[in-house]
Amino acid sequence: MLSWGNRFNICCFLDSNEYHLAGQRAEAWLAADAEEVLKCSAGTAFEQLKQFHSARPGWLFGHLGYDLKNETERLTSGHPDGVGFPDLFFFRPRYLLRLQESTLTISGDALTETDARSILEACQQERPTSIAAEQPAALQARMGRQQYLDAVKTLQEHIRKGDCYEVNFCREQFAETILPHPQALFTRLNHLSPAPFAAYYRIGGQYLLCSSPERFLRKEGRKLISQPIKGTARRSPEPSTDKSLRLALQTSPKERSENVMIVDLVRNDLSRTAVQGSVQVEELFGIYTFPQVHHMISTVTATLDERFHFTDAIRHAFPMGSMTGAPKVRVMELIEQYEKTRRGLFSGAVGYITPEGDFDFNVVIRSILYNAENKYASFQTGSAITFYSDPQKEWEECLLKAKALKEVLGLAR
Repeated sequence: MLSWGNRFNICCFLDSNEYHLAGQRAEAWLAADAEEVLKCSAGTAFEQLKQFHSARPGWLFGHLGYDLKNETERLTSGHPDGVGFPDLFFFRPRYLLRLQESTLTISGDALTETDARSILEACQQERPTSIAAEQPAALQARMGRQQYLDAVKTLQEHIRKGDCYEVNFCREQFAETILPHPQALFTRLNHLSPAPFAAYYRIGGQYLLCSSPERFLRKEGRKLISQPIKGTARRSPEPSTDKSLRLALQTSPKERSENVMIVDLVRNDLSRTAVQGSVQVEELFGIYTFPQVHHMISTVTATLDERFHFTDAIRHAFPMGSMTGAPKVRVMELIEQYEKTRRGLFSGAVGYITPEGDFDFNVVIRSILYNAENKYASFQTGSAITFYSDPQKEWEECLLKAKALKEVLGLAR
């Protein structure tokens, strides 16, 4: 499916890797080719999305960039962005392939059964590109280790003064290079670090290779589901050690404190469009294991009030609290002040919207972003900074989250 879809200039491949978390609709989706697109910058983007869907209700696939914050709040973005994804982009796919267990459904406007069988045969004949490890130019960073440690200490001073409680602080690593086979790199990443919200997303020469474990927001009927991640521990190949690391994460006062701060923030975000009294924490401090790390994940649900459009629910919850901190507006100002790179699509969201206005979006983390025209490959990693954070351990968490990404690029030596 992915190899066939990659022949088109615009495509979106979403893979749950058989995790089936909280009602995911399919094992894999492929939306390929665009009948119509919506591309816009922050300002009136959410209203344009509302009108775009209402004018012709149908399947939409695309993304929300982090810098839509400048629309939801009075904020700005002044840092460099070597990848350059638009703030918001959605497309109506000409072809939609949906894989559920052993059933593949192929649909599209004016698509005949003969057309569908031709697509199936073409997919079966595709062979994934096999490549040796890429050797991009040496990784660079706009923020080195000491700069990062100093910034964390300064952010902790803001926390001490009462400016905020928690800040998700990130740094970029990048290479000025050519990646000739982005699809093959995604396949390798998805093998090394399979995740429930993996995505291969292409808009012309701009690529996202994503192994995200985190859901931003899902809507099914009137029910909203958000599953923020806060709390990370490394894995160990030794079972008893791995079990101990998992238990230490589960019982850590620091990690629980970080998690509950974001849960409270998500509850507040959802309450702005929810039926009064419907916001619930269905799971608090759940521990989930992935190939590279253990994560602490909580699940918050709500019922969308009928007075609100589905885009209102997204707008009032965006950007996701797990990638900002609390209180949201103040920490986004601090993020802009102390980070060195425009986040762009990183810590935004990729996903789909159904004809009925249901949707499911991930959080764009654990991702390689690439602009073929600019010959620029990038990834960002971060961690949650609180008063009790150890700056060195936060630095090590950034490195841990980058491990699979560097290995994919042939740099994990």
